[in-house]
Amino acid sequence: MSISDKTRKSLDKIGLTSYEIRTFSSLLKAGEITASDLSQKSGVPYSKIYEVLGSLEEKSWVGSDDSRPTKYFAKSPATALDATKQRLDTEFKENQNVVLNELIPLYEKSGTSERPDIWVLSGTVNIASKILEMVESCKNEVLIALPKASEDLVKQALPKLRSLHDKRVDITILTSDSMDKDSLKAISRVAKVKVKKGLFGGGIISDKRYVVILLGPEAGDTASSDIVAIWADHPGLAGFARVYFEYLLKDAKEV
Repeated sequence: MSISDKTRKSLDKIGLTSYEIRTFSSLLKAGEITASDLSQKSGVPYSKIYEVLGSLEEKSWVGSDDSRPTKYFAKSPATALDATKQRLDTEFKENQNVVLNELIPLYEKSGTSERPDIWVLSGTVNIASKILEMVESCKNEVLIALPKASEDLVKQALPKLRSLHDKRVDITILTSDSMDKDSLKAISRVAKVKVKKGLFGGGIISDKRYVVILLGPEAGDTASSDIVAIWADHPGLAGFARVYFEYLLKDAKEV
């Protein structure tokens, strides 16, 4: 059984060459084998096989014994991937330091400043469409603070929350104690829900990057035309909002 194209592409993306993939694939099928036999089975030229095996050993994908001639064997893909991840992380940090040390001073001298994508939105429809756009693209985590939520709003939001829940997105909702029991019960099936007395100010943080901060006395009221919100694609602002959200969660009551 040969390795699928999908797996080949993934191995390529994490840094294995086509010769290395062919060699490792052949070792998985053959078990312990000499370099000479491996060259024949894999189709990797004999003039290249030792170089390829040496590289795979260095990357922890292949091991060898002390027999003569030396025999090579495939290591566990899980072990190899862990070693590869550690190596790539280390290399990334080293390169990151080199790049930052030289380029940050140049950036600061240039006098330019970052221009994060920040928008002020007004009107329920505009804010709702931006929130839905965030929710559609959410992959890992969404945090929602909703000080006031009508039953209608909860009913509208439920299908989206279910969809996120099915995609294994972690959903945490913080709401006020004024929400009716049926709505609380419905959302607690798809999210971790906490209730806080006297909660004011609302917002959504998606994937620790996108944030909507609701500004308006009736942020949860779908009939309000006076709602204003700030939307930002800014990890720094999202991080600040997340710290505040977690602070509010601490003494909130779990549903």
